[in-house]
Amino acid sequence: MYRPPFAFSQKPRRSAGFYLAVIGGAAVILGLLFWGMVWSVGKSLNGESMGGLGTDQIGVIEVSGVIMDADKLDTQLRKFGDDDSIKAIILHINSPGGGAAASQEIYHEVLRVRQEKHKKIVASVESVGASGAYYIASACDSIYANDASVVGSIGVIMEWTNYGELYRWAKLKSVVIHAGELKDAGDPTHDVTPQEQVYFQGLVDNMYGQFVHDVATGRHTTDEKIKPLATGQVWTGQQSLPLGLIDHVGGFRAALVDTAKSVGISGEPTVVRPAGQKKGLIALLTSDGEDLFPNPGQLLNHSPGFYFMWK
Repeated sequence: MYRPPFAFSQKPRRSAGFYLAVIGGAAVILGLLFWGMVWSVGKSLNGESMGGLGTDQIGVIEVSGVIMDADKLDTQLRKFGDDDSIKAIILHINSPGGGAAASQEIYHEVLRVRQEKHKKIVASVESVGASGAYYIASACDSIYANDASVVGSIGVIMEWTNYGELYRWAKLKSVVIHAGELKDAGDPTHDVTPQEQVYFQGLVDNMYGQFVHDVATGRHTTDEKIKPLATGQVWTGQQSLPLGLIDHVGGFRAALVDTAKSVGISGEPTVVRPAGQKKGLIALLTSDGEDLFPNPGQLLNHSPGFYFMWK
């Protein structure tokens, strides 16, 4: 039988169902990958750590800068407190303090996690652990500080900007209608009256008493022993040890190793940190722009504030 010199075998044609199956499978794989990315980013934005797979880990939370909001640190403390793989928590502190109420709220959250979750929490002061930051540290099981760290500043400060002279220079008048003698106390357009001075001093004194008492409670001592140290001044870590303001002179590494040993972790401990805040171009594009372009109307809107802060 004659055959042509070149014979081509025809491949069977694929059915439409085959191509639909391939496309569908690819879509499922891409969908899973996309879901995984969204889940990962979601965890990061919520402050959850993506590191550490072991069961014996030390959670490290950064307490840095001026403390004005307790929510973020409280959330991180709760998550580490609820995580059974986290055997202890270290608060790595480098802060001059901040808002009185925010510092106090974090202090109580530290105590709650220690008591309810039976989890050890240690403070490690880097350069500064003053005022509200020291308030928080005093709630911990123990406090470490470097020899040259700045520690203490137990005291309260209240401040605001008085721009009454600016108003008068610009021939502007502040019109306030109120009921109650002290309703407009602290109005930055007029000088503080003697009555307002007494009023505000009473508030500051009350907060000062709370600060002293809470530090005494956290340090397992009495108010009477803390009061001589509650002058608003700071001490170095080296000076703080004999005063009873800290428990150990040493850096973060010493705090980490000692804490790991105290909770039964042998060898090099695994450190877990909450995911960092958003940074870079994405954060810039998704922000409301308030940091870059502040509202001019807010520049003079500086009401009186109470602070546990070293200046």
